[in-house]
Amino acid sequence: MDLAFKHAFMNHWERFFGLSEPPVTFYRTPDIHAAERIKEGGNHHCLICELAGVRKGKSILFGKDDLRCSGSRRYTGYTTQMKENFSYFLSHGIAGSMEGERYIKTPEMVDQLVAGMDQINSTGLYYVFKRWDNLTEKDNPEVVIFFANPEVLSGLFTLACYDHPGPANAVISPFASGCASIIHFPLIEQQSETPRAVTGMFDPSARHCVDLNTITFAVPMKKFTTMVNNMTESFLITRIWENMKRRIQLSNNRSTDEL
Repeated sequence: MDLAFKHAFMNHWERFFGLSEPPVTFYRTPDIHAAERIKEGGNHHCLICELAGVRKGKSILFGKDDLRCSGSRRYTGYTTQMKENFSYFLSHGIAGSMEGERYIKTPEMVDQLVAGMDQINSTGLYYVFKRWDNLTEKDNPEVVIFFANPEVLSGLFTLACYDHPGPANAVISPFASGCASIIHFPLIEQQSETPRAVTGMFDPSARHCVDLNTITFAVPMKKFTTMVNNMTESFLITRIWENMKRRIQLSNNRSTDEL
């Protein structure tokens, strides 16, 4: 990590977004000692819940064996397999033996969805999650993830669109689990010449792991670099954004009061 870039973003973040929560990052490494490893099986069934500590400043490392959820093992690139009867689990279940989540209408539609997903490969690697302000020069973040309220999200969304070429969307919101929206899809986007940001945390099964009014905004590092470089010439320096900064301050104060 270029420490000058790290500090430049933090200065811009404080200037334009006040005391809003800083983002977290992740990267993959073969070094098992890069951060404190979560215990085998994790403290929670859902990976998103494990990130609550990262948002508060704790750095964590995990590998395939540390994940309890079969979905998270697939979306982190440790396996291409899903648990038995996954298609029925995500749809209407099996009468008398398994209740379905009913997120997709039929098992056949689930199969089509899974078959159309690109794959990532993290074999032999560990994930390191760190909050942005804890990064060191030895870290090499691949994705930057914001846990944002609608006011902050409006700024991030608009900044992502600021220099995006052509009519294609600069931000996508694919159907995905909480972990897929912050890991799988941003890593796929990182491979593109014009990577897009990914909004997420619309997964009802993972919503209990985040605050009310919180959506994730995950940005491949390649795109995040251009977003940071554009901050001081974009709409963020206008009077329109000055008004938004007051709304952000109000929303941040309200969130603090609710804790």
